[in-house]
Amino acid sequence: MADYSYVFNAHPSYIDSIYERYKKDPSSVEDGWRSFFQGFDFGKNKNGKKTDIDIPEDFDLEKEFGVLSIIHGYRTRGHLLSKTNPIRTRRDRRPHLELFNYQLSEDQLDERFHAGHEIGLGNATLSQIIDRLNTVYCGHIGFEYAHIEDKERRMWLRDKIENRELKQSYGLDLSKKRRILEKLNGAVVFEKFLNTKYVGQKRFSLEGGESTIPALDAIIMKGSKMGVKEVVVGMAHRGRLNVLANIMGKTYDQIFNEFEGTAVPDLSFGDGDVKYHLGFSSIIKNENNDNVYLKLIPNPSHLESVNPVVEGYSRAKIDILYEGNYDEILPILIHGDAAIAGQGVVYETVQMSKLDGYSTGGTIHFVINNQVGFTTDFDDARSSTYCTGVASIIQAPVFHVNGDDPEALIFAVELATEYRQKFNNDVFIDMVCYRRHGHNEGDDPKFTQPEMYKFISTHKNPRDLYVQQLLEQGQLEKEMAEEMEKSFWDELQARLDMVKQKPLPFEYQEQDQLWRSLRKTKEAKDFQYSPETGISPKKLNSLLDHLMTLPEGFEPLGKVNRIQKGKRKLLDDNKLDWALAELCAYGSLLLEGTDVRMSGQDVKRGTFSHRHAIFRDASTYEEYNRLDHIAEDQGRFRIFNSLLSEFAVLGFEYGYSLATPNSLIIWEAQFGDFYNGAQTIVDQYITAAESKWQRMSGLVMLLPHGYEGQGPEHSSARLERFL
Repeated sequence: MADYSYVFNAHPSYIDSIYERYKKDPSSVEDGWRSFFQGFDFGKNKNGKKTDIDIPEDFDLEKEFGVLSIIHGYRTRGHLLSKTNPIRTRRDRRPHLELFNYQLSEDQLDERFHAGHEIGLGNATLSQIIDRLNTVYCGHIGFEYAHIEDKERRMWLRDKIENRELKQSYGLDLSKKRRILEKLNGAVVFEKFLNTKYVGQKRFSLEGGESTIPALDAIIMKGSKMGVKEVVVGMAHRGRLNVLANIMGKTYDQIFNEFEGTAVPDLSFGDGDVKYHLGFSSIIKNENNDNVYLKLIPNPSHLESVNPVVEGYSRAKIDILYEGNYDEILPILIHGDAAIAGQGVVYETVQMSKLDGYSTGGTIHFVINNQVGFTTDFDDARSSTYCTGVASIIQAPVFHVNGDDPEALIFAVELATEYRQKFNNDVFIDMVCYRRHGHNEGDDPKFTQPEMYKFISTHKNPRDLYVQQLLEQGQLEKEMAEEMEKSFWDELQARLDMVKQKPLPFEYQEQDQLWRSLRKTKEAKDFQYSPETGISPKKLNSLLDHLMTLPEGFEPLGKVNRIQKGKRKLLDDNKLDWALAELCAYGSLLLEGTDVRMSGQDVKRGTFSHRHAIFRDASTYEEYNRLDHIAEDQGRFRIFNSLLSEFAVLGFEYGYSLATPNSLIIWEAQFGDFYNGAQTIVDQYITAAESKWQRMSGLVMLLPHGYEGQGPEHSSARLERFL
C-alpha cells in the first residue's frame, strides 16, 4: 500500500469542503477518496512526485473524515482542555472535542482508522488515537499554534509538539533535572529567608511562581547555545529581587544591604528608587563556559511601560554592536497576567514587532500568571479567554503551562527559544501559577479572594512538589534534597550576618563604558559656556550640493521637482529655510561619523511636508535617502515612519538612546497633544531616570510646528512637564 499519511496535512477548511462535496455526491468511497487527493493536488508523495492511490478495502470515508477532523480539533482547541491551572478546576471553555461533535460514538472506540497515520499511530483504534491526542494536547502544556498562517512555522511546531518525548520527564536527563532543582531551591529558599528575616517588608515575592527562575535559566542557557550573546530583560516588580539574585547574579550582600537600609545612594545627586524597581547588568557563564551578557532594564510602577524601552535598547545593540544579526541578542519581557491583558502599551509594542524600523528579531514574552491583578480576579480583568490574547495579532504561538510542573515548563521555554532563534518572531509562555501573599507582603488577599487563598494556604510550593516527584521516580535521595536546602539557607544567613557586622558602601550600578566617559553637569566646567558648533562654508556648500543633486536615473515626482526649484531659488538668494538647515545639520554629524536615527509619524516627509529626507521614484516607487552616500566613512542616517503610536514609539527611542551616547536619537511628534499620549515615558523615564537610576539619555524630542491656531489641544505640548 502507498504511504498516504501526508495527505492529512490539509487545512481543516479543505477537509470540511471536501467532506461537504462528498456528502452531496457519495458515488463511491473510492471516488471520494480520489477526490481528496486529486481535487486538491494531494496525490503526491513526500518527494513531490505523483503516486498511485491505493484505496484500502475497509476504508469508510465519512468515518475517516470524522476522525481526521477531531485530530484537527485537538490541534486547534486542545489547549482549552489542558491541565494548566495548579490551584483551580478549569472552567468549561466549550472546546467541542466530544466524539458526537464529529459524528463518532463510544461504540467505535475499538474500531481501527487509517487517520491514525496523521499522528504517527498508523492504522490505530479510535481509543488509541484519542488517548494520544489527550496526552499530546491536554496535559500540563496547552499549545496554541493552529492560528499561524505560515505553513512552515505551523508544521515545524506541530512536529516538535507531536513527536516529543511523551513520558512525564519530557526527555530531560538527570543533569537537567538537578539544575532545575538547584534553581527551584534557590528561588524558594531565597523568598522564605526574606519572609523570615524581613517580616512585612515589601518585596513583591515570587512565591507561587518560583518556577520562573529555572525557566529563565533554561531560556538563557538554550539561547546561548544557539548564538545568543546578550539577553535584555524587562519586568515589573513581582519576583524582581529573586531574578536579580538567582538569574542576574546580584550578590545577596547587595540585596540584604538594601533591606537593612545601609545601601543609601548619594541623594545630593539623585532621589534613588525602591529596590524592586532597580536594574542591573552582569556577565554569566553558560554551560560551555562562554560569556553571556545580561541586562535588566529599570522600570517605574507603570508596569508594562518598560516593554518598548527593552525593544529599543535591543534594537540599538543589533544596529550598532551586532551588525544587524538578530540572533545574537534576545529580548525577554516578563509580564503579569492582569497587566499584559489590561495595558495598551503591550498591544503597541507587539504591533511594532515586525516593522522594519522596530523589529528586534522576536521577543520571548513570559507571563507570570498568578490569576489575580492586585485584588481583581481575572473575570473582572479581561474579556479574552487568555491574558495572552494580544499574541494572536501577530500570529505568535502561545504555550500555556502549569507552573507546578517545572519539567513541562522547561520543555515549553526551550521550544520557545528554538522557535525565536529559527524564525525571529515573538513567542509567548503563559505560566499559570498563583500568588501566595497579597499584592505585597503587607496586604491581606482574603478580603477579595477568600476561596482562592483557602486553597493556596495549604498548597505545596513548586520545589517541594518537584522533590516529591523526583523521590517517587527514584532520581533523588531525601537526604540530598534536605542538605541542599539547609546549605543554601546557611549561606544566606552567613551573608546576612556579614552585612550586619560590616555594612557595604553603596556602589552605582555598572554602566556601559561609553557612558562612563561622560561627566555630570555639576562636575564639568565646560558646561558654563557654549562650545563652537558651526561648520565651514565649504562643508555647508558641499552638503547643499549633495542635497540638491539627484542620483542618475532617478525620476522624482512632479511636486519634488517644484520643491527643489524653490530650494534652489532660496540658495541663489543666499538663504536657507528650516528644512534645508535641518538636513544640513544631520549631514554635518554624519560626516563626523555620528549615526542619526529619527522616527515618528510621517517623519520621512514631515507632517507639514517640511523635511523630505526621503524621495520616491515616480516610476519604480523606490526610496532615495538624501543623506546617504555623502562620504564613504560617514555615519548611518536611519529614518522610519512609525506606527500610529506615541507611548510605545517614544519608549522605544528612549530605550535606543540608552545603548549609545554617541548617536543622535530623535523622536518627532506631529502636534503638541501627541506628546500627551506619551506622557508616561516623559514623566517616568526621560525626566526622572538619571535621578532615580543613574541612567542618562541623549534623546531629542522634536515638535515641528509653531502655534498655528488649531486649538489648544493640537498646539500645547504641556511644556511645563519638561521643566
